[in-house]
Amino acid sequence: MSKRSYAGTYAVRGLQALVCLVLVTGVFTRNPSVVVNALLGLAVTFVPGVIERDYRVTLGPGPALWVTTAVLLHSVGMLGLYDSVPWWDHLTHTLSATVVAGAAYAVVHAVDIHESRVHLDDTFMAVFLLVTTLGLGVLWETMEFVARDLASALHLRPVLILYGADDTIADLVYDALGGLLVAWFGTRRLDGLANVIADRLD
Repeated sequence: MSKRSYAGTYAVRGLQALVCLVLVTGVFTRNPSVVVNALLGLAVTFVPGVIERDYRVTLGPGPALWVTTAVLLHSVGMLGLYDSVPWWDHLTHTLSATVVAGAAYAVVHAVDIHESRVHLDDTFMAVFLLVTTLGLGVLWETMEFVARDLASALHLRPVLILYGADDTIADLVYDALGGLLVAWFGTRRLDGLANVIADRLD
């Protein structure tokens, strides 16, 4: 492992430790929203490592660092920044959307490389990434509403924060922005990862 890989791995572990700190804070303050979001987010940060181990795909520390940063910002937001910092929600939605779009691009482009009968041009990929991030964004917003109504029915404190229809629309706009950012600037950086996945498909 190179020095750069070691540095990336240590950075990921440091960010995971900060998510754990948020989790502990949620436990001590008896805040189920913080606890649930930090716990689920922490589990997500291990997904790149599981993919590397179980599917023998060499991802490197970059994807894990990307995912863990998104998780940390969301987890910290649950401590009150979503309420006190107006742009924090926009930041986390945009970053999370880039993670979704990046993963979608890497997988679909890998299939494009692997299958000679498939050819996906840049325009198709841009539209695909936009639709994917918006689709998953709608699914996430729907889950937020369902979780709120379920918690209300059970007389529990909701684990996700809802601010109304205007906020939902804004969230989807920033989800779309994340997808477009990957389409405009991120595809070349993800081509290497797509090639690694394509090799694994062989």
